Amino acid sequence: MKSIVIMALGVLLMLASLFAQTKRHVLIYTKNEKGEGMYIHDNIDASVKALQHICDRHGATYDVSEDASLYTGENLRKYDAIIFTNTNNKAFDTPAQRDAFQKYIQGGGGFMGIHSACASERDWPWFWAMLGGTFVRHPKFQKFDIKVIDRAHPSTRHLDLVWHWEDECYLMNHLNPDIKVLLAADLTTIEDDKLAEFPSDIFGTLFPLAWYHEFDGGREFYTALGHQIEHYSDPNLVKHLEGGLLWILDK
Repeated sequence: MKSIVIMALGVLLMLASLFAQTKRHVLIYTKNEKGEGMYIHDNIDASVKALQHICDRHGATYDVSEDASLYTGENLRKYDAIIFTNTNNKAFDTPAQRDAFQKYIQGGGGFMGIHSACASERDWPWFWAMLGGTFVRHPKFQKFDIKVIDRAHPSTRHLDLVWHWEDECYLMNHLNPDIKVLLAADLTTIEDDKLAEFPSDIFGTLFPLAWYHEFDGGREFYTALGHQIEHYSDPNLVKHLEGGLLWILDK
């Protein structure tokens, strides 16, 4: 009997070890460059709470920080995904931190960018390509239609073919040609007298707002949506973020 108990305990320990090995760990990163003229979103706390709830639902652990000193090769090895939620301007303080982040991606790390994350590291072409594009401007906050380009992805399969939404419609350049577009703004529903200047008709009447791809060894998902605090309690946006994170973590 004693030997059976010992064997059973051994099996339980082995299963616990396997569970620990497969448990996902995420860094929710919120750094904004501070200073005169620097814009910092008031939605950051709301976005963090939404992401924490998503992680909790799927048994993932997380750290929340705006501390760039976390970006060392040794420290980043413990994360399965890094989420830039409403980061803006400089995301790193030193070239060594940039290098650690780049090597993390090249080593197979996951990345998710939300809303103004596309305005981070505006002078780093590798970051533009990794995220998929970089911020140029946005029309005024308004209601507009979003067309779902790909409903097979876990971040979009819950949506109707047209999503009626109110947000800042981000317009970006340096779009990486390998991104797989999930959502696109219907520019015919946008009021903005500068659309003829940019983006003009480069994508016809549509402009990419959310996408995913695999780049330089890692998995990346980005969505331009999520300007308002209340967006992070909207079921459609929360499911959109949840599906993006699950794709990155391959769950």
